[in-house]
Amino acid sequence: MRHKIAGRKLSRPTSHRMSLYCNLTTELLLHERIVTTVAKAKEVRGMVDRVITLGKEGSVHSRRQALVRVHDKKVLDKVFDDLAKRFADRSGGYTRVLKLGPRKGDAAPMAIIELVK
Repeated sequence: MRHKIAGRKLSRPTSHRMSLYCNLTTELLLHERIVTTVAKAKEVRGMVDRVITLGKEGSVHSRRQALVRVHDKKVLDKVFDDLAKRFADRSGGYTRVLKLGPRKGDAAPMAIIELVK
């Protein structure tokens, strides 16, 4: 039984999974909308919300913490300059997951994850 065990393994080793999450987080913050599987979208949602919350704090310490999850300094500047102002009056829930149909090749459930306007 998996009591009190959070998160999905996605059939990947830990380092590969963390790299996948960081890459998806970076791409979502850059493009503000990506298409991925439902499981990946639900996992990335929390990481993106944390990075935007760090961007709202705006300190050097929070910038360094966000750099652990976002591997592009231009995207990090976008978070701390643009997205922090956009979500200044919002206290969470910066992303939205919209389910699509199954993928044609392997019937994996697909979803759009996007930043709320």
